[in-house]
Amino acid sequence: MAVDPERVAVNGRKRAQRPQMSHREVADELRSRILSGELRAGERMPTQARLADEFGVERGTVRQALRILQSENLLSNVSKGSPATVAEGVEKALTGPAAPPQTTMVALSSRITAAFSAPHVEIDALCLTAVSLTLAMGEPLRLIHEGRLKPARIDVRVLLPSRDIDLAFPAAVDATEDGERVRRRWLAQRNAQGQVLKHNLLALRGTHGIDVHITFRALPFTPPVKLYLLNEAEALFAYYTLARRGAEFDSEYLETYDAEGTQSTLFAFEQGEGLRATTFVEQSHLWFNALWETISSELVLTG
Repeated sequence: MAVDPERVAVNGRKRAQRPQMSHREVADELRSRILSGELRAGERMPTQARLADEFGVERGTVRQALRILQSENLLSNVSKGSPATVAEGVEKALTGPAAPPQTTMVALSSRITAAFSAPHVEIDALCLTAVSLTLAMGEPLRLIHEGRLKPARIDVRVLLPSRDIDLAFPAAVDATEDGERVRRRWLAQRNAQGQVLKHNLLALRGTHGIDVHITFRALPFTPPVKLYLLNEAEALFAYYTLARRGAEFDSEYLETYDAEGTQSTLFAFEQGEGLRATTFVEQSHLWFNALWETISSELVLTG
């Protein structure tokens, strides 16, 4: 009989030959299954013994992971005895403003989609490029084309770095390298994503009769954070965390310092969710408007 080299028997139980997962990694995997709908509200989780066997960890590690998810209001009935249950209202817990922080790629789309249920949609964004915003617009645009959403007016304002500044990042690790190639690549991405976003939104005027306005302005600095303001009621905030990355530039490999914005952890704040959150939303609007009305300049999305 053939033996799977990836698994060995230990006291009659099979364990995967891989670095043992931490309880946070187990929680991340189970949270992903709930988010994807693989595990639905009201459904019983696999037993702790089964999860321990699947992940190759001790039951105590599984129990710690389940308690994390229970603290996030994603699970109920977490105990030693019976399997936990996916909580009712799990969708709101995962995608609402009070949801635990998630990556921009995961969190932004659901919040922007919710914002599009208003008759007048107002979105302000400050970012390095419009990649995350363009991707997040895909779902509400799809729902508009399906007739499930129809706002009367959409106003979008976007602040992006100016082409005329020396970017703090992305930048070549080796200062002797030609940083112009890195800057040209960023500029091409900034312009292309902005043009796609503008085209997709303005197309709604002709196809659905929606009053759409989208404006871009240029900042004289490289933003170390990204900020999205939705309907004057919600602020989504993330840090650009730099890392050393390698990429091809004009058929040549180059090491750069850059940030992957779609993977930045997004923190959500909503007016009415306590004094701290309300104040953060209000001050974020004041900050954005001050930049828009003072030191920003006209931005034309061309080479």
